[in-house]
Amino acid sequence: MSGKFAVVTGASSGIGYWLAKELAGRGYDLVVCSAGDRLGKAVEDFKSSGVQVHEVQADLASREGVDALWKAVSELGRPVDVACINAGVGVGGLFTETDLAEELNMVNLNCTGTVHLAKHVVRHMADLHAGKILFTASIAGEMVAPREAVYAATKAFVLSFAHSLQYELRDSGVSVTALQPGPTDTDFFHRAGMDNTKVGSEGKKESEPKDVAKQGIDALMAGDDHVYSASFTTKMEGMLANVVPGAVKGAMHEKMAKPLETNK
Repeated sequence: MSGKFAVVTGASSGIGYWLAKELAGRGYDLVVCSAGDRLGKAVEDFKSSGVQVHEVQADLASREGVDALWKAVSELGRPVDVACINAGVGVGGLFTETDLAEELNMVNLNCTGTVHLAKHVVRHMADLHAGKILFTASIAGEMVAPREAVYAATKAFVLSFAHSLQYELRDSGVSVTALQPGPTDTDFFHRAGMDNTKVGSEGKKESEPKDVAKQGIDALMAGDDHVYSASFTTKMEGMLANVVPGAVKGAMHEKMAKPLETNK
């Protein structure tokens, strides 16, 4: 392997797939990671761009999974130019009714795994005085999000973490960008148990993951601190996030996230 080198997590489908596809199209060799059985097919797609791809099957909700990924990256002996820390899941429903084990796994993946991998990546890049890191946060991280309370909290964590790292690393040669998509046409809502909601059936069609990923990589390459992506609605929600009252944001989100048969 030689030339540009990137690491992408959650790369088997959705936004992560298109982040890896976008980077492959720009000539980056890849290490891609997922715990899903779809990664092998995705790897073949990435290789079609003429780059070299190394596949790692690992559960990044566990310490062992993160360490296994970083061991695989380190063994290649290459400087990491780009890291897209993207792996994440959602859980939908009222907090009084949702499954605690699923939510704690979500916290482990979205928060703990993100911090663990970032520790490896940031130290590696800081030693090189170069590199670019993209964290996949969410517009939900700035919203009042009934029926996605824990998910939104994990993304608020990721967003705050990314912004703080961006400031810490401002003179180091390492840049940090937060990607903040809104509802996107992936299997996220299906996995979160939200197919029978307005956001899961209609709202997600406002953005295509390919567009979200391209805008994210464009922002990363430009050194932007964050980007709202990709629909006009998401960009407007981002602009208004800090001026709309919490009760209004909560009511808007609940209408989108509650089961359709209860929508009136």
